[in-house]
Amino acid sequence: MLLILGSDPDGLKLKELIKQDLIYHSYDVLDVTGKSDCDFVDATLAVVKEVQKADDRFGIVIDAYGAGSFMTACRIKGIIAAEVSDERTAYMTRSHNNAKIITIGSEITGPSMAKNIVHSFIQGHYDGGRHQIRVDMLNKMGKPLEEKQ
Repeated sequence: MLLILGSDPDGLKLKELIKQDLIYHSYDVLDVTGKSDCDFVDATLAVVKEVQKADDRFGIVIDAYGAGSFMTACRIKGIIAAEVSDERTAYMTRSHNNAKIITIGSEITGPSMAKNIVHSFIQGHYDGGRHQIRVDMLNKMGKPLEEKQ
């Protein structure tokens, strides 16, 4: 599993904290925004591009409220994203929705909660079964990433 991280300037501090926590717990991490001063749209698209390269890649995008990154990710065909602010939602979005990306708001979610959210998301496993019908519907929506650049 490779975890792709990205943020805009409002999410930079929380992203760095999460990145260090993931590295400490021996996860493979790719930070696509580094310390750059990019907009949440660009940060999200950079995460999406990397997530789409393989099935074992998952994304975490952090901005001020999580909403902008969520809206951006959901515009891309084949990407299921969830804006989360609690552990249960993070876990269940993997379990029921097969989400590949979560977005977190740095001005909503504190550092401890953010770490818990990320670990819950990582530990989730897609249940399939009855959920696949809706996942297929979601995957048909949106436009390919190439059209967004």
